[in-house]
Amino acid sequence: MTSPESRLAELGLTLPEAAAPVANYVPFVQSGNLVHVSGQVSKGRDGLIAGRVGTDLTLDEAKAAARVCALNLIAQLKAACGGDLSKVKRIVRLGGYVNADPAFTDIPQVINGASDLMVEVFGEAGRHARSAIGCAVLPLNAAVEVDAVVEVE
Repeated sequence: MTSPESRLAELGLTLPEAAAPVANYVPFVQSGNLVHVSGQVSKGRDGLIAGRVGTDLTLDEAKAAARVCALNLIAQLKAACGGDLSKVKRIVRLGGYVNADPAFTDIPQVINGASDLMVEVFGEAGRHARSAIGCAVLPLNAAVEVDAVVEVE
């Protein structure tokens, strides 16, 4: 398996700067060999991907927003690992939250945008347990938010 950084380059992806918290929390906490990454919203280089999925955003747009969340998670992981993503042993769990219209039921397909990227970047170590939950609203009216638990060396 090539390094996660090499995989990101092959995919044509550049990690953003790890975002600073916007409230009273820290971006990640390491306990033993597990890193708990706080929820990362769908804020990319072009700004916040906001709105309600099924009303303001399509499934494909929401899936792309979840991918943005995953890039933000990987940026936090890189910070947690002192800049070396090869220290990631396993993506253990993702929690995915979708700002969804009550009639929108394709929540798992939205969060596949994040799950797919973890496998693309970390290979088999990127396969994880997960929750995918529809919400009435998310912070800043973000379309998607994703958090993670990750095993590191």
